[in-house]
Amino acid sequence: MDGFFPTPTVLLLVFTEDLECIPGFQQKVFHIEHPSAFTADQPILNLVFDDCRGNHKLNFEVSNPDFKVEPNGALVALRNLSEAGKAFSIHARSAQVEDTAEVLIAGGKEKRSSLKEIFKTEGSLGILRQRRSIVVSPILIPENQRPPFPRHVGRVIDNERPEGSKFRISGKGVEQEPKGAFRIIESTGEVLVTRALDREAIATYQLQVEITDVSGKSIEGPVPLDIIIIDQNDNRPIFREGPYIGHVMEGSPTGSTVMRMAAFDADDPSTDNALLRYNILKQTPDKPSPNMFYIDPEKGDIVTVVSPAMLDRETMESPKYELIIEAKDMGGLDVGLTGTATATIVVDDKNDHAPEFTKKEFQATVKEGRTGVIVNLTVEDRDDPATGAWRAIYTIINGNPGQSFEIHTNPKNNEGMLSVVKPLDYEISAFHTLLIKVENEDLLVPDIAYGTSSTATVQITVLDVNEGPIFHPDPMTVTKQENIPIGSVVLTVNATDPDTLQHQTIRYSVDKDPADWLEINPTNGTIRTTGILDRESPFVFNNVYTALILAIDSGSPPATGTGTLQITLEDVNDNAPSLYQMNTTVCEDTKDLKVIFAAIDKDLHPNTEPFRFELNKQSGQDKVWKITRINNTHAQVTLPQNLKKANYIIPILVTDSGKPPLTNYTELQIKVCSCSKYNSKMDCSASSSLHISMVLIFVALFSLYGL
Repeated sequence: MDGFFPTPTVLLLVFTEDLECIPGFQQKVFHIEHPSAFTADQPILNLVFDDCRGNHKLNFEVSNPDFKVEPNGALVALRNLSEAGKAFSIHARSAQVEDTAEVLIAGGKEKRSSLKEIFKTEGSLGILRQRRSIVVSPILIPENQRPPFPRHVGRVIDNERPEGSKFRISGKGVEQEPKGAFRIIESTGEVLVTRALDREAIATYQLQVEITDVSGKSIEGPVPLDIIIIDQNDNRPIFREGPYIGHVMEGSPTGSTVMRMAAFDADDPSTDNALLRYNILKQTPDKPSPNMFYIDPEKGDIVTVVSPAMLDRETMESPKYELIIEAKDMGGLDVGLTGTATATIVVDDKNDHAPEFTKKEFQATVKEGRTGVIVNLTVEDRDDPATGAWRAIYTIINGNPGQSFEIHTNPKNNEGMLSVVKPLDYEISAFHTLLIKVENEDLLVPDIAYGTSSTATVQITVLDVNEGPIFHPDPMTVTKQENIPIGSVVLTVNATDPDTLQHQTIRYSVDKDPADWLEINPTNGTIRTTGILDRESPFVFNNVYTALILAIDSGSPPATGTGTLQITLEDVNDNAPSLYQMNTTVCEDTKDLKVIFAAIDKDLHPNTEPFRFELNKQSGQDKVWKITRINNTHAQVTLPQNLKKANYIIPILVTDSGKPPLTNYTELQIKVCSCSKYNSKMDCSASSSLHISMVLIFVALFSLYGL
């Protein structure tokens, strides 16, 4: 290392010098210019470390596992230097002092970041930075140093500085937080650290060094001083994510990637302190092989290592495996710190087993005329019940031309529920044979197919039931004229027994006859009238009278059928017309009195309007009423003279248009009262005063009918 320092007339920050014993490595940086000249197990260089107190309990640690340091300080390569990387560090620790040196290999392969890259200094550590006449180099301090403190970590030397001048440092770690971590002896330039440092908190301190006169005025500098905290392996790897759950399909090829495990180490990522290696500590369960999986020690990828046949979910003790994964730093060396996590791997199911019926033939019985589930078909499937590879779909592929049957899957137990959806008739067919197939919701894997066990036969026996007779037609309709004589035949009903093989007899009866107009011959079903059929009866709706008829067979127990009889009644002129309003009140001083009235008829056209209105014989020769027809349903009566206060009865004849016509004699009552001109009150003698308008009620009625 010739030319490591400039001339002694400049300001230097050094670790070794000839003036006195400086604790630590006597040389900090080593260059190996021709690595090919060295072979494995050959000493490369000698390290000189002196704690100035006898090097008691001295030991060395090398960041690169390809090197070791003998007790006498000889650095030995364990493999060819050309494969050892570009740089590594050597940490020495005695009972009194700790220090670090760096070895740079010319032309070496990049393996881990060198200390030079960590420090981010200008040039190599052996080349000093210069500003004016001050030249300094970084100070290297291992983290986590043990007491006693303060510790000497370096010295600033200036043989030509003026007498009485002082050294001064400033920056983060001096007067800035974290305050007081570093200080300098003003008279000698010794740099001291006052407490243990944590690289994970602060990795680099950038200070300023200057020389001041006795008054504190700067006379040289400031010069940048970098203090680099050398990482120690003081952080275990940790798995910060999780839970770690991976899935692999059963039957996957050997080497299939399941998942990736990634741990974090807070130590310097450019050193082996954060160089992690992964390992599987334990697998549960350990069947069918204790080594079902392998983890890539560098990447953390977990892959399968067994054959696809062994990765069979249906033959496994459990489809879920738990792996205890260890991450170790220092590249996996025994001295590395470890952290663990649990990885759960689930072997997912694929549809590699076709569903199979538990038997080839199923039996079922059902009573004719009934619907609902008649039998549950059971299947076995070795796939995962939580997937479509297990869930069954049933199909009737033969024997159901009338679509009388349907089959659905019971989601709870995967059984096929066969149902009758259209009632079966024993007399048509007493037996049915269905062919049913079963498939999965998911497609089978290519090398698996549905076999004969995926189809089954269902034999269905229909049981005969005594069914009630059936009327033909139903409803039974007939048209009759109202008022036909009692005992007239309405019609003869007909009911047949669907149980043709039982040869039963049928008897008839009336079940519901609201007006009590009918009777039925129990043997031949002939219905006759027992009362007058009246179209205007409240039991007739829209000209139709409805009754219910029963047909009862001779079975044991007997069965009953019900039929509906609907009689449409034709109208005859059997109702005379009548006045709609027969009373009215008027004032005695009313002039040109006109009273309008209307007639109604319960019959239907043409047995109703137009009506003919006539006055019958009147009492009193001085009172001559006149009647005038207004339209088909309305007329009016008039009297030219004023009427005195009294009650008047007007006899009126109303005749309809039926053939023959019917006439009704009725009386129109007119009450004449005294009326007040001021408060519209009427005085009808014994009658109570009526607070009504003097306008005639019949005028209002006239308006109601749009006259």
